[in-house]
Amino acid sequence: MSKLSQQEEKELISFIKDWLKSHGFNQKDLAYELNIKSSRTSEITLKMKELYKKGGMFNVAKNLIKIEQNWLTSIKNDYPDTKKTLPYNQLDIDSLVSQINQDTSD
Repeated sequence: MSKLSQQEEKELISFIKDWLKSHGFNQKDLAYELNIKSSRTSEITLKMKELYKKGGMFNVAKNLIKIEQNWLTSIKNDYPDTKKTLPYNQLDIDSLVSQINQDTSD
């Protein structure tokens, strides 16, 4: 495959940054998924160029989709844990007592 042009490279990195932000992830998370040691933009760019050489933009997109699916699966699997009913904290109890007192005095 041919190389990414400077414009394509710039647009791809801009897309990746926006994509990460929209999913609440950062470059460190992406570096982990790409199996690269550094989360610096230059290292991510090198990895994207490598993926591009192996199969063009289709290969880059395929790898990013795979990463996104991993993240979404991970979020989906963590969801029941985050939905647990939390016990009331002191402020909640004070608020409830105040509301009960106000309701009974009216």
